[in-house]
Amino acid sequence: MSETNNGESDGFKFWREILRSAKYVAAPMVDQSELAWRMLSRHYGAELCYTPMFHASVFIRDALYRKESLQTCPEDRPLIVQFCANDPDTLLKAAQLAEPFCDAIDLNLGCPQTIAKRGHYGAFLQDEWDLLAKMVKMCHENLKVPITCKIRVFPSVDKTVKYAKMLEDAGCQLLTVHGRTREQKGQFTGVADWTYIKAVREAVRIPVFANGNIQYLADVHRCLQETGAQGVMSAEGNLHNPALFHGLSPFIWDMSQEYLDFAEKYPCPLSYIRGHVFKICHHGLSVHREVREVVANAKSIQDFRACMEKLKILCKVDIEKCATDPETFTSKLKLPLPYWICQPYVRPGPEEENDVEHKELRKRINLKRSEDMQKVGADEPGLSNNKLKKKLKCPNKNFDPGLKMKFETCSLCLNPKGLKCEYGLCKGCCRSKTHSEFLNCIGHHIKKKRSARPVDLDSKGDSNISHEVHSDVSEASLIEKDFISHATHNDMLDKSHCNLKPLTVNGLHKTDLCDIYIDNH
Repeated sequence: MSETNNGESDGFKFWREILRSAKYVAAPMVDQSELAWRMLSRHYGAELCYTPMFHASVFIRDALYRKESLQTCPEDRPLIVQFCANDPDTLLKAAQLAEPFCDAIDLNLGCPQTIAKRGHYGAFLQDEWDLLAKMVKMCHENLKVPITCKIRVFPSVDKTVKYAKMLEDAGCQLLTVHGRTREQKGQFTGVADWTYIKAVREAVRIPVFANGNIQYLADVHRCLQETGAQGVMSAEGNLHNPALFHGLSPFIWDMSQEYLDFAEKYPCPLSYIRGHVFKICHHGLSVHREVREVVANAKSIQDFRACMEKLKILCKVDIEKCATDPETFTSKLKLPLPYWICQPYVRPGPEEENDVEHKELRKRINLKRSEDMQKVGADEPGLSNNKLKKKLKCPNKNFDPGLKMKFETCSLCLNPKGLKCEYGLCKGCCRSKTHSEFLNCIGHHIKKKRSARPVDLDSKGDSNISHEVHSDVSEASLIEKDFISHATHNDMLDKSHCNLKPLTVNGLHKTDLCDIYIDNH
């Protein structure tokens, strides 16, 4: 670990100068920490933001994925781009593509989801220390920006500390420690253990961010004090209340409308917007389920705005009731604040999931879904349960094979042929045919050969030819007129000296015009 002249490590210098001593950090979240959300989080006090986790190998080979995923703006700094990877070369190539647009590259070693297990990345690499050391070292030695890591803890504090020091020795300049193990997820999430984070912080000479159990601003201050970390990262808390770092708890409809403003300014997929609205309004939509159904089927930002206006009207009725009976909207719903206020969602544990109240709730939800599916099934008998569920989400979706448009197949393969293709082929086969045979296809907009308007010399006299050519020349540039005029009055002109780039005038190339003049004068 290199140090500056005053004994400060490069990691601390990076944190202090480039990251501006950031303490409040918005976490990387797949499909949820897009540009619009980052800008909303910065508006409410986030001093550093991460991009969503990008898959390094896809990032390298798919230019469209890069363009759609890595969106930023000058105000979106400092910014760290996070990748998942399991190969040093792949990670380095992806990082080199992203480094001009960020302040550091982060390696995700904390994702505990099943998809990470199948893809062999995230927390499922934490036992392969040689591979991780090689990945971090290669990035540290070849990137122009620092490499950082986000990890989960081992059951053993000692092993967690050794793990952190290994990454530090490999070149990691900043470490984010999530105080949960790889197995703590879903209904077994439990509580993050900050003592592990404190042990890592005391053992390494690079900045440490603490992650886990951050739901209110008070949690932020308490975590900084108990762990000694340089910053605190919030994920779920930030999703349910983006104003967390300012210590505010706005109305859910106001916060949603504000996010929609950012989503209009920084466009993102509609699925991202829907996910954020569901998170912000989680408790409100649990009470007013009729609005939840409308949000689920919203097709535009205007639709989401209309949903929030409807939710606002419904909530205001309960706000008036709350003035006389506040317990109805807090203790009975088991919430610290009324449901119309932005607040964290606490995932129920295994014991709560199995209690009578939760079982009854799940039973009512499943019963309502079954009733809705039966109504749809009565109108369209024969649909599978899977198609009935899709029909509930998209009522206009067509599952009748007889009503679907039928396409003729390509004569060379089984793909549908182009409706306007001259050769009765799909686009791929048409492209191959036109390329090999030097043909054009108007239907697929493929042009391989030039077309020139033919001039029938046998059926027209010299005067007619001269008149037609003069008509064409009148549409050419002055330079071309001068050239053709010169060629017309020079009987000894050798056509081989007419080395001009082709310029088409009414279907005739410039050199064709010269030929007509020379041959007829």
